[in-house]
Amino acid sequence: MQNYRTTSHSKYDLKVHLVWIPKYRKKVLYGETAKRARNLIRQICHANDIRIIEGKVASDHIHIFISYPPYFSISRIVQLLKGKTSHKLLSENKLLKKQFWGRHLWARGYFAVSSGNITDEMIKEYIREQEGENIQAESNFQITNN
Repeated sequence: MQNYRTTSHSKYDLKVHLVWIPKYRKKVLYGETAKRARNLIRQICHANDIRIIEGKVASDHIHIFISYPPYFSISRIVQLLKGKTSHKLLSENKLLKKQFWGRHLWARGYFAVSSGNITDEMIKEYIREQEGENIQAESNFQITNN
């Protein structure tokens, strides 16, 4: 059985795998800094109803696989995670602050890939099967690439 999450007006199962790196891919996420980054990510996710399915803080990047509510965009989640962790880690760690003097711990971009239990073909087939076979062809539509 699928474990759907719910809000007052929706039922969902949205998951994404996120990866981001420190500026210049410096290997600064080890020891107490890595533990603090992990704890900050946990706190931010908990406060925003984001569930961590799996995660890892490596020395030069962070992987996190999360389930998130539909009122968040992926870019907003990344903004929360990178912004708050950068601010806290740089304000608490003088060595990091010295290495990343521009007040930016993380590199600009991130990697995001969605995850789910069904394929694109399964969704297309489900849509085709809705309302039975008596639907006129005009009521179906497809997005075409021009």
